[in-house]
Amino acid sequence: MNNRPASSHLAATVTAVLGPTNTGKTHLAVERLCGHASGIMGFPLRLLAREVYDKVVAAKGAHQVALITGEEKIVPPQARWFLCTVESMPLDREVAFVGIDEGQLGADPERGHVFTDRLLRARGYAETMILGSETLKPLIRKLLPEAEIITRPRFSTLAYAGPKKLSRLPRRTAIVAFTAAEVYAIAEMLRRQKGGAAVVMGSLSPRTRNAQVAMYQSGEVDYLVATDAIGMGLNMDIAHVAFAGLGKFDGKRQRRLTLAEMAQIAGRAGRHQRDGTFGTVQLGAQEQCSFAAEEIEGLEAHRFEPLTQLVWRNSALDFSSLPRLVATMDARPPRAELVRSDDALDLAVLKRLAGEPWVMERASRRLAGQPGLMRLWQACSLPDYRKTGVEAHTRLVARVFRHLTEADGRLPEAWIAAEIAHLDRVARDVEALADRIAAVRTWTYVAHRPDWVDNQASWAERTRAVEDRLSDALHGALTQRFVDRRTAVLLKDLKARGSDALVAIAADGAVAVDGEEIGRIDGFRFTADAAARAGEQRLLLAAAERHLVRERAHRARQLADSPAGDFALVGGSGGQQLHWRGARVACLRKGRDALSPRVELDRAVTALAPDDRRRVQLRLETWVAAAIADVLRPLSQLAERLADVSPPARGLIVQLVAGLGVLDRAALAEQLAGLARSDRQMLGRLGVRLGPQHVFQPALLRPEPTRWRLALWAVAQDVAELPPLPPPGRVSIASDGLSAEWLAVAGFWRVGAQAVRIDMVDRLARHIHERRDGRTPFMPDPNWAASLGLSADGLARLLRALGYRPRLVDGAPHFAWAGRPPAGRRPATEAVPDAGGNAASPFAILAAMKGR
Repeated sequence: MNNRPASSHLAATVTAVLGPTNTGKTHLAVERLCGHASGIMGFPLRLLAREVYDKVVAAKGAHQVALITGEEKIVPPQARWFLCTVESMPLDREVAFVGIDEGQLGADPERGHVFTDRLLRARGYAETMILGSETLKPLIRKLLPEAEIITRPRFSTLAYAGPKKLSRLPRRTAIVAFTAAEVYAIAEMLRRQKGGAAVVMGSLSPRTRNAQVAMYQSGEVDYLVATDAIGMGLNMDIAHVAFAGLGKFDGKRQRRLTLAEMAQIAGRAGRHQRDGTFGTVQLGAQEQCSFAAEEIEGLEAHRFEPLTQLVWRNSALDFSSLPRLVATMDARPPRAELVRSDDALDLAVLKRLAGEPWVMERASRRLAGQPGLMRLWQACSLPDYRKTGVEAHTRLVARVFRHLTEADGRLPEAWIAAEIAHLDRVARDVEALADRIAAVRTWTYVAHRPDWVDNQASWAERTRAVEDRLSDALHGALTQRFVDRRTAVLLKDLKARGSDALVAIAADGAVAVDGEEIGRIDGFRFTADAAARAGEQRLLLAAAERHLVRERAHRARQLADSPAGDFALVGGSGGQQLHWRGARVACLRKGRDALSPRVELDRAVTALAPDDRRRVQLRLETWVAAAIADVLRPLSQLAERLADVSPPARGLIVQLVAGLGVLDRAALAEQLAGLARSDRQMLGRLGVRLGPQHVFQPALLRPEPTRWRLALWAVAQDVAELPPLPPPGRVSIASDGLSAEWLAVAGFWRVGAQAVRIDMVDRLARHIHERRDGRTPFMPDPNWAASLGLSADGLARLLRALGYRPRLVDGAPHFAWAGRPPAGRRPATEAVPDAGGNAASPFAILAAMKGR
């Protein structure tokens, strides 16, 4: 590339392609680059240089394409096409084509002097192409009168859509803020409301930024939160740009964006032939920013105030002495269209170091075959990627320069290794990771200076590996912090009604939509993930209603064909429930009688299609009827013999069935007195026991029939929750807190604080009846209490309830038959006299008996 003034290159073509964003300028320039035998193209961002490098490599082959940025150099020996950042363009190369992207950045206070220098001096011997906005046109005409200006219109229209709430922003929206804190806050709000957002900031490494952009482009998230760096970013599928603010701090003061800056950002909306919109977003109580009418008009018509000056700095530097070097850099611009830049960071650092005697002394030497002052200037050009400020950066530059002027003129490997090792930590904190990436970029820059380090290739590879690890960790941290993938999947799924999302149901009932677990299905009932927020719960339930229709229909068919073993009656706080394969599907409600309960389907089952619902209802009713008939078969057999017995027996059977197999004998005196001998024989054959206190069927006292009888009684009596069932095998239980009705159905008879199973009471009564001689007193067997699980006092109460009274015979406690107690009378506790004529409780008498 020639480095002489443009006026001496009139034979070469200079073209300025100007227009707003979305006009295909960069694509045109890359085509022109590849159409020449060699070329260089400079971009404002390392990321853009890398993007175009990848495209040219695909077209020309990696061995012919170079990439040069401050932190990355890939320069094959046969390289012919160079993709670079503007600062890194190799000005000493002769190439056919030179391209400069975003030429209007020549007006930028910080980097503008570099762009201006390339606009004025960098030339291809065949063609030079300058890309930029139309605001550059007047300056191109004045500074480069030989240039041909081509204006390209925007492919699509850009329209103002007004202000919107964050919750109302359309999909494929980019929200632009101007500080990292604002970006993070907005991304967090989007995570809660929309499932998340990708984050793009200028401080991100290309690897992290590409990963975030890819997440947005793939549709994993529908929103992007970015700083104004998006204005020169990759082409993305953005439909709407929402400004969270219209002012920014430019390094010196807080100011409103210029119209050109607004256009650079808003122009990201729309792509190719697709129109785009822009507007503002209201964030809570924050003051609403708004566009002025003239700004809206200018943005929609792509009409902006032209640039009047470009920032310039003298590039013809004098390294004969430090004062002359500073003087040449402070030189005044040669034309009115150029304005001298404020002190850039490199010059500010140089001026601070100039006051150090040791720096002045070493700068006066000749080092590594070049003037020491040039070596100092190279050190001052070290970028401040961490944005630490002039003072802190000056200290780092001073240390670099000290090492470069000592010993072999190389930076100590131990120092570089220690700094890199300190940064090589992938803690999951977004801010810390971003800061480490910025710091490692400094060492990547150092590693690409072969005159600063030994083993340059090794150090370059090492710093690149560290940056990649940190970048991957940062992408992961950003995604973890600002993306709720489950919510994003559900929102996308609900809006894309025609799509078939991948729904998977695990063996344990876990339901996943596109790989994201949303809850569980038990039977027909879906339960959203308990960890989900209230708003997300609604999304989960909506997703379930949409995707589980076919699954529920399939389960309905399975239930209808299921064997009896798949069903169960389960008691609980919600009443008597019917379970299918361990999941609740219905409950029992009061029917026409205790043995005919009504089946009420759960709400989740009632949502089935009518045919499926009828099949489920019929199968459950059939199972309940069959289970009652099987488990309570003795009752069914009784009911079948109603026509074969006398009216008194028929009445007894009806009452016994209604009482679920247990009746108090005291209330049946009339029916029992009217029973014929044949009736008693038939009842005996059917398992009915006419006991001294109860009429019952012993077969129904077994655990499973008892469980069913209690459940049916609870349903018939509208009892919501039952006490725990008596443990199997227990013949007596504590009766405190248990109702007489429950005890009767359970088959127990209350005796004071205890209750005894009625078949054991019947057995004891028969045993005593066979042993006693009329009303002759008898001494109770001490083993009776143990066999019944009663205390001594409890046994005494039981004997009294059966009609026996304690007596003293020869000073020893006995019991004698006193006649059946009146109906409804409970066991008595009155005292009886002992041998000395003193009052004694039945417990005391039996205790004395037990002691003998």
